[in-house]
Amino acid sequence: MRAEISFGKSLIGILFVGLAAAGCTTTPKPATTAAKTKVQPTKVAFNYTAKDRDCLKRAMYFESRHSDEDGYLAVGTVVMNRLTSGAYPQSICGVVAQERQFAPGVMTREVKPQAEPELATAADAILLKGARHPAVKDAMFFHTDGLKFPYDNMHYVTVAGGNAFYEKRDSNGMLETPPPLPSYEVAMNYVPGESMLPPQFEALIPSAVPVPLPAPDPMVTASTAPMRITAPVTQPETSIVPEPGMPVAIPTPRPAYDSVMLRGSVAANGG
Repeated sequence: MRAEISFGKSLIGILFVGLAAAGCTTTPKPATTAAKTKVQPTKVAFNYTAKDRDCLKRAMYFESRHSDEDGYLAVGTVVMNRLTSGAYPQSICGVVAQERQFAPGVMTREVKPQAEPELATAADAILLKGARHPAVKDAMFFHTDGLKFPYDNMHYVTVAGGNAFYEKRDSNGMLETPPPLPSYEVAMNYVPGESMLPPQFEALIPSAVPVPLPAPDPMVTASTAPMRITAPVTQPETSIVPEPGMPVAIPTPRPAYDSVMLRGSVAANGG
């Protein structure tokens, strides 16, 4: 009996030593952890030019009644909401110049120089930093504060710069227009050059502009002056065509305007 117990103890000891030895030689496997990848938000790029920046400033200035940076930012947010919704023109100037949407003469009236610093700050905050007026939300419409309209789809969100801003929502509370992109999904890409003119302004530029001829220069020399040879005064005046090789001055055509000035006005806001 004792022999059996002793043999059992010995067997257990051998097994224990073997397991311990095996455990010492086994390399522990590192715990596997799922690789964490940072997902970058997808951005939609919109191009803008110096002219688009000017159009944005004009909308902010004339629609906020020359108020302050808060009013500028609110109107600028509406412009950007329209641009990124897909339901309006695909450029800032196209949005601002759209017929019957913004203040009359928004594209042509004079912006007072005193307002330029604040306007530039607000425009650059919107274009370069993605700033938006937080209270405007998804609003793409506004009218002068204090006016009342009998429509059920006008969902008001805030008042800023003398304007009441609203979203158009149906009876179920859904936006009636495609929602704008949030600012963090928008990348504004500056490109040099002039924007394409909106269609309503293209009609203001004549398709065939007459080219005026320059006035005669009294200081012009005989070698460059247009040749006109006449017969003696005792005979009827006769024009003679210059012979080949004879120097003749040809007027150089030039544009009728050094810079095209757009004239006209855009109708007032529509609901």
